[in-house]
Amino acid sequence: MLIIVTIKCSRSLGSPMNFFLFYLSFSDFCFSTTTAPRLIVDALSEKKLISYSESMTQIFALHLFGCVEIFVLILMAVDRYVAICKPLHYPRIMRRQVCLILIILAWIGSFMHSTAQIILVLRLPFCGPNLIDHYFCDLQPLLKLACMDIYVMNLLVVSNSGAIC
Repeated sequence: MLIIVTIKCSRSLGSPMNFFLFYLSFSDFCFSTTTAPRLIVDALSEKKLISYSESMTQIFALHLFGCVEIFVLILMAVDRYVAICKPLHYPRIMRRQVCLILIILAWIGSFMHSTAQIILVLRLPFCGPNLIDHYFCDLQPLLKLACMDIYVMNLLVVSNSGAIC
């Protein structure tokens, strides 16, 4: 959180690297707040239950912010590549508008990834015990509760996640 405030308040930290660092810190903060509160509540309570809607929300947020982190790390690597390999063209290539467009594309791509993951899970029929034996709600433990063959679904989930990395 301190990185976010420092970069936003300081005018001297306006480089593309700090621009990307701001969004990396923001997505990391959001990712942590997606899992940590529920994890603490479950650790302190005897009943460790999560509702279906809470589970879907947590999965969506986990994948959204995790994917944004990956995309921003890729953008930071591209920024460093351009700075090292094309130092004379760096200011022209990594303009503020270009960085903003790249971040917007990262958020759009992350939203599409998260939506695809949720759509895959929403179509599953669930039966039997609806308790997830896991410390937070994620796709693999949730897929184990489905009462159908999940081999193809597992391939789709893994390939969608693998396409991001």
